[in-house]
Amino acid sequence: MSEARPAPGAQTLARGLRALESIAVAPDGLSILELAEMLGVHRSIASRLLATLAEFRMVIRGADGRYRVGSGLAALASGIHSTLRVAAEPVLRELAESLGATIALLVAEGEEAVALSVVAPAQTTYHLSFRAGGRHPLDRAAGGVALLAGMPPRPGEPARVAEARERGYALTFAEVEPGAYGVGVPIPAVPGMPTACVNLITHREEIARTSPPALVAAAARIAASLS
Repeated sequence: MSEARPAPGAQTLARGLRALESIAVAPDGLSILELAEMLGVHRSIASRLLATLAEFRMVIRGADGRYRVGSGLAALASGIHSTLRVAAEPVLRELAESLGATIALLVAEGEEAVALSVVAPAQTTYHLSFRAGGRHPLDRAAGGVALLAGMPPRPGEPARVAEARERGYALTFAEVEPGAYGVGVPIPAVPGMPTACVNLITHREEIARTSPPALVAAAARIAASLS
C-alpha cells in the first residue's frame, strides 16, 4: 500500500505557512533563493508563494529584494492577541482577587516577553503592578523563563528553563523589580495561539511560594477555553 500524500491544495497551504513563519523569524527578511532553499523547492515555486503572500499584505518586498513581514500579518497577530486576551482576562481577575497579587498575561514576541493584559486586585490596599505593553528579555524573570519553558527545548538553554518545563512553573526574585517575587506558568500550547504564560508579581514571599497550583490550574483553564 502506498503512503498517502497530501492533496495539492493542502501542500501549497503548508508551504505558504512555512514560508510566512520563516520570514517572520528572519531578522533581515529572506530572498526568494533563500526561501526556496529553506523550503526545498524550486525558485519559481518560492516566487509564486511570495507573490500570493504579498497580495494579501502578509509580506512586503523591500528595495533590496528581500521579503519581510507586512501589515496584513500584524493585523492578524493583533486579532489573535485579542482572542487570547478576552479568554484570559476573566481568569486573571479571579486569580488576582483570590491571591491578592497582580496577575499578567505575557506573550513571546521575538526575544522579548510582552504584557498583553495586567490585572491588579481590587480588594487589597497595597500591591505591585505594571502597565500592559511592558516588555523585558525572555531570559529574565519568571515570565520570560515560563515562556521559554512553553517552547520546544533550545540548544544551550539555561538549566532553569528545563527545570520550569519539568515542574510546570518558574519562580524568581528581584530580576525586574527590586524586592519582588515573580511566578510564571506557561499556558499549554493551543494551535494558532502565540506562546503565552500567566505571571504573578508580589513582594510577599508566602504568596509566591504557595501560588503555583492556582496558576497552573488557571493556565489550563485558559488553554481549554481556546481549544
